[in-house]
Amino acid sequence: MELASTTKTWYRDSAELWDRFWFTPRAPHTLAVIRILAGMMLFYTHLVWSFDLLAFLGPHSWITADLSQQLHQGTWAWSYLWYVESPVVLWALHLAALVVFAMFTVGCCTRVTAVLAWFITLNYCHRLTGAMFGLDQVNTMLAMYLMIGPAGAVYSLDHWWQRRRGTASSVTGSISGNIAIRLIQLHLCVIYLFGGIGKMRGESWWDGMAVWFAVANYEYQSLDMTWLAEWPILIAVLTHITVFWETFYCALVWHRVTRPMLLAIAVAVHGGIALFLGMITFGTAMLIANLAFVSSETVSGLVERTSKLFQRSTKAATVSESKTKRRKPR
Repeated sequence: MELASTTKTWYRDSAELWDRFWFTPRAPHTLAVIRILAGMMLFYTHLVWSFDLLAFLGPHSWITADLSQQLHQGTWAWSYLWYVESPVVLWALHLAALVVFAMFTVGCCTRVTAVLAWFITLNYCHRLTGAMFGLDQVNTMLAMYLMIGPAGAVYSLDHWWQRRRGTASSVTGSISGNIAIRLIQLHLCVIYLFGGIGKMRGESWWDGMAVWFAVANYEYQSLDMTWLAEWPILIAVLTHITVFWETFYCALVWHRVTRPMLLAIAVAVHGGIALFLGMITFGTAMLIANLAFVSSETVSGLVERTSKLFQRSTKAATVSESKTKRRKPR
């Protein structure tokens, strides 16, 4: 009887924890900030294709539509860009995509543009096989989860327009917003876990030389970090911290005590990738994803303080300019 009672209690507690994890309403502020930053990244990364659009997506592109379809043969992948042969139609679709990303970023018709942003991003990824890397996959991941929650509930044109018309309701938490954030968190944990396991299969991560091989590689080097050769112990420490952080991120990031340390290392790692290895967009996209572990209360507080500081600075500048004008001799 005691075993049965203990088992029943364990199942009940586990079910309560599961429900609390997934179905506790969450305020939309963090999701909205992720929408703004991820939308800017989507707009920028697709704007880059514009500089040589036909070479990447045209009828005589480096990887043709036929070859792209063959590379995806046997999979569920599909792209409307496989069937676009006219350069005029291609440019029209591309410009329309940029408009969608811009609208999504500013939060205009967010529920619709969120779905369109994900759909367009996925289609570009399927078409551009061979010309994409981890950044595009992270972009697609964020776009996919952002369309689940109310990403335009705050910090958006939608919310501003509702307030202007007097139809805006009070900002409250939602279950869909929590599910969207949880999915980003879990996906990020999976990425890091398999990244850490992959690193542990390489000898350079065990002997402490991996960071050196990264910073000394001229293919990725944006800043000269070869002075680290004078500090082999530092190189080894950075290498082992990196692989430990990446492997155990999925376990340690959930506890409120260890979370700040894990996020600080994430800023250092991805900031270093952006500054020293030339992968600015990838490093930035990963930092945007890590925002999922920052509470909405913290985000809203930071936004509010920043807004008040900006208003005070603007007011002070206006007053100073007014005084200067009055002092001028007529």
